[in-house]
Amino acid sequence: MSDASGTEQMYMADDLERFLANARGSAATAKIVRLDHLHQHATAGRWDLNTLRGRLVELSARGATATLTAAIELVVEAQTQSEPVAWIAPVAGTFYPPDVADSGVDLAALVVIRTPNARDALAAARASERLLRSGAFGLVVMDLGAADLSMQIQGRLVTLAQAHDAAVVCITDKTRDTASLGSLISLRAEATRERDQHELSVAVRALKDKRRGPGWTHVVKRRAPAGFK
Repeated sequence: MSDASGTEQMYMADDLERFLANARGSAATAKIVRLDHLHQHATAGRWDLNTLRGRLVELSARGATATLTAAIELVVEAQTQSEPVAWIAPVAGTFYPPDVADSGVDLAALVVIRTPNARDALAAARASERLLRSGAFGLVVMDLGAADLSMQIQGRLVTLAQAHDAAVVCITDKTRDTASLGSLISLRAEATRERDQHELSVAVRALKDKRRGPGWTHVVKRRAPAGFK
């Protein structure tokens, strides 16, 4: 029994090594679509991977479209830097692979973990912790919906994010007047959107930023994927 278990672990390790090699090489081999930044307050904060490293971030909105677009922007950026990325979402969530691929994400270099219950933040947090402990992931996105994270979990995530220079982004479904996940959230941002016939404009506004202060806005304007209505 122990030999079989050891063989299984060896195969899993080999699979992980192959995935990481592919993820780190995706920037050189995949045709990644860069998002078109039309406006950004240069003197305030920035919505980019380097700014979010080592931090626990909450990205919220009422309705998923704006938050997904803003989070996908980070995924694309991470992949262009050859950083492996993980996306954790409930089975019934709004993560739709064809739209994500149309936005420029290399799905072959993205780990997607489905949790059984949209309100079960514990399963998402455990998966996130295991990924972060590996030290292999530069960005972990958790789609929490209306779920909460305990302070104990937040503390572990912050410690792991800082130890491995990774960004942990929690997507939540709430309005700006609703309380954030907790005091350990380093950056709380609200994502809002406007759409005309051909373009989708998403504004990320900092409601709380422990490093640079709130109030900055980052706007991205791009062609909307077919599935984003």
